Amino acid sequence: MIDYFAENLWQMWALVSVVCLILELTNGDFFIMCFAIGAAISAILSACGLSFYVGLAAFAAASVLSIFFVRPAALRYFHKNEDKRVSNADALIGRIGRVSEDIEKDGYGRVAIDGDDWKAVAKDGTAIAKGTNVKVVGRESIIITVEKE
Repeated sequence: MIDYFAENLWQMWALVSVVCLILELTNGDFFIMCFAIGAAISAILSACGLSFYVGLAAFAAASVLSIFFVRPAALRYFHKNEDKRVSNADALIGRIGRVSEDIEKDGYGRVAIDGDDWKAVAKDGTAIAKGTNVKVVGRESIIITVEKE
């Protein structure tokens, strides 16, 4: 049984590649894609009849190179139109804003900070009326947590 897999290693690597690519479609961070590239290259070399160790070395090298070169390019290309405010939300902590749409009890509202409108939730879960000044005390993705100023 082990001999069968050793002789047909490229088929196992090809299967690993397909599984990795399917997982990547649900992940979006492109780490798994790097291993899929390594597995695909290793599968090609194994299909050409090269030894297990050459395939394993190719897998490791292609995976590491993909992490350094392919992943950053993929992130830039596939995420270029996404909302950049996620990375800017950390800079809001400690800032003062004004509630532009009532924050409901145990619900959400909107807070205006420097002309940008942010989805917000009260830290203690209470309602906060429109026009109230609030301070940003935390965040989860692009939803900020505020408390009355």
